[in-house]
Amino acid sequence: MNEPENSQQTPSPETDTSGPERRKSDRRRSVVDRRAGLERRRGPGRRRSDARRAAEEGEMTDEQFRFVMAIDEYKRLNNRPFPSWTEVLEVIHYLGYRQVAPVGEHIDRPSKEEGSDGT
Repeated sequence: MNEPENSQQTPSPETDTSGPERRKSDRRRSVVDRRAGLERRRGPGRRRSDARRAAEEGEMTDEQFRFVMAIDEYKRLNNRPFPSWTEVLEVIHYLGYRQVAPVGEHIDRPSKEEGSDGT
């Protein structure tokens, strides 16, 4: 309160920011994740399907919504916040799903038999 109006504060040695810049490169721009050694960006062959991208962004199809609601109902009725995979399979069977096609090579790609004749 008794300070002169035109006084300028001189930075203390602890708060002096005029030292050398240590951030010469942006570590976040690194393509390889330092912790796991894995690439962080998606390249050719790593594209997500439209359905998968929409689901990850919170947009669900009717089928996905019915599945989520059935799992939620199961969890509430059975007091199971984290159902086992066996219990999830029970819910899937309850919804009427059965295996009728051969297993595909990858979850995002159909099996060879499905893709060869265009069906």
